[in-house]
Amino acid sequence: MAQTLVETTSFSLSNKLLRALWKLSYLIFFRPFTLEVFRKWRNIVLRVFGAVIGKNSNVRATVKIWAPWNLEIGDFSSVGPSTDIYNQGKIKIGNRTIISQKSYLCASTHDHNLPNFPLLTKPIIIGDQVWVAADAFIGPGVTIRDGAVIGARAAVFKNVDPWTIVGGNPAEFIKKRNFVSNGSSKSTSKEFKVKDPLSIGNIQL
Repeated sequence: MAQTLVETTSFSLSNKLLRALWKLSYLIFFRPFTLEVFRKWRNIVLRVFGAVIGKNSNVRATVKIWAPWNLEIGDFSSVGPSTDIYNQGKIKIGNRTIISQKSYLCASTHDHNLPNFPLLTKPIIIGDQVWVAADAFIGPGVTIRDGAVIGARAAVFKNVDPWTIVGGNPAEFIKKRNFVSNGSSKSTSKEFKVKDPLSIGNIQL
């Protein structure tokens, strides 16, 4: 009995041409501008290609972005050096969030149960005041809620609860996230705001 195949997801010609234009523009207008003084310029380049970038956010020049038009970043957020944003699906990063160096955000996968291995796009949502530590992997379809911390080199394949710390491969709950103020631990709440994660210690209670 013949087996029915599902058509493999593919990208349109216009999508491929736009990505080719982006790759060329990335090499000429984005990648060489590594100094901090060019932060706003890099954001302008990303916005030209459809990215939504909030105020005072910083996307480092060595960040790899598959499709800027599938990227949304809030205010006062930072994406560290050599981060790979593989956003065939949408990726949304909230306010005052830090994505540390060499992290990998992957918003697509394949249906391994079908013989033609079709591509599936699954959005990633990362909330406000999140810290994704160095070299972490965030898998397709994952939601990381406000205030969570992802440990260095963690591999996250399922949603992360707010104000929790996870780590390992696969990432598992470690403990709740608490802040220290005046020498004592404080439970987190919605009222706690990191005004600008790019300035260590600039905290508003």
